[in-house]
Amino acid sequence: MPGRNLLFMTVAATVAYRRGLNVLVGGMCETDFSGYPDCRDDTMKALQVALNLGMATRLKVETPLMWIDKAQTWQLAQDCGGDALVDLVRFDTHTCYLGERGAAHPWGHGCGTCPACALRARGYERYVANKGT
Repeated sequence: MPGRNLLFMTVAATVAYRRGLNVLVGGMCETDFSGYPDCRDDTMKALQVALNLGMATRLKVETPLMWIDKAQTWQLAQDCGGDALVDLVRFDTHTCYLGERGAAHPWGHGCGTCPACALRARGYERYVANKGT
């Protein structure tokens, strides 16, 4: 669903504005770009400008995962919070473009076939393979 990140970030910006917050954090990643332009760095930069112009604020959009791949993202979770954080990401986050939440795969919930699930699965497999090295 192209543009969903733009919609989510716009809603988040309105909530942040009402609460006096000035930073939004998104998990977009251009390195594993799955064909959706709203995952690109340029799009997030343009969105930051548009939100600030439209809301007359100085909101900052942070995308700390933008330049690392999915395997590196899994490793970052391990480094920051150990197995507990990896398990939280696996079972309490969601990236499936089809909204599938059924049975859990080793990498978490999802349909297993959409671009987001395929990227997440490959990244998790590389992360697991690299743990032993």
